[in-house]
Amino acid sequence: MSTGAWIAAGAVALALVVGLWRLATDGRFRGTHVVRGDAGVADGGSTAEAGSADAPAGAELVVAVGERLGDRATLLQFSSAFCAPCRATRRVLSEVTDLVEGVRHVEVDAEHHLDATRAFGILRTPTTVVLDASGVEVTRATGAPSRDQVLSALAQV
Repeated sequence: MSTGAWIAAGAVALALVVGLWRLATDGRFRGTHVVRGDAGVADGGSTAEAGSADAPAGAELVVAVGERLGDRATLLQFSSAFCAPCRATRRVLSEVTDLVEGVRHVEVDAEHHLDATRAFGILRTPTTVVLDASGVEVTRATGAPSRDQVLSALAQV
């Protein structure tokens, strides 16, 4: 076999491994992420907007986009205008909020809230962050989660 054929075979194998890894991890809820406290400054706002100076970054961001936290939990979705999976995620999260009492869905445009996007460590859209009633991050998923995945993540709250 020629060198070019080996390179092509290696590229195909690498693409297969990366594709399988993305298939296995996309949309899975896993752990929490340390959020810097400056997420409330995303729109020039201050922590006072969230009601107290020591409010969690999630609560600050929800208030900064003109929404409020859910009584039980808040599904905070970071999305962008060009993201096709974001539309599917929006639909799934809306279904879940209709099913589960006390859960709200807040969508944040990652392009317009860059400081918050950086503070939350968002690297791709859609990213769904599950916040508890006080605005503290419980878990997060990168990619489009299924309805069952979101429901099981809410069971942790």
